[in-house]
Amino acid sequence: MWQLAAKALLSGVLIAAIAEIGKRLPAMGALVASLPLVSVLGMLFLWHARPDAENMAIHAEATFWYVLPSLPMFLLIPALLRHGVPFWIALAAGCALTIVLYLAMMQIGPRFGLKL
Repeated sequence: MWQLAAKALLSGVLIAAIAEIGKRLPAMGALVASLPLVSVLGMLFLWHARPDAENMAIHAEATFWYVLPSLPMFLLIPALLRHGVPFWIALAAGCALTIVLYLAMMQIGPRFGLKL
């Protein structure tokens, strides 16, 4: 149980650090947020729980393919904000777009041989 608490605490610290950096230096906060820290930590935790090279390879490759549908959100939100759309609506629209693109990736990806 303590391992789960440690993982949650570490994840929370990362999010809090990104928010604090972003308050002072928005571009630097974005840079830190864009680093695959969560993915790397997830892989470390997964490897510790199940040190299986093939499982890790599948995980890492699927992570790559799932990152792609999330990227348009980071273009839609600023575009909406710059056109006067309130933050919460812009965020909801970005999240909705990401969900639609994830679902599309899950449907289309296997047709092209992707293991998702």
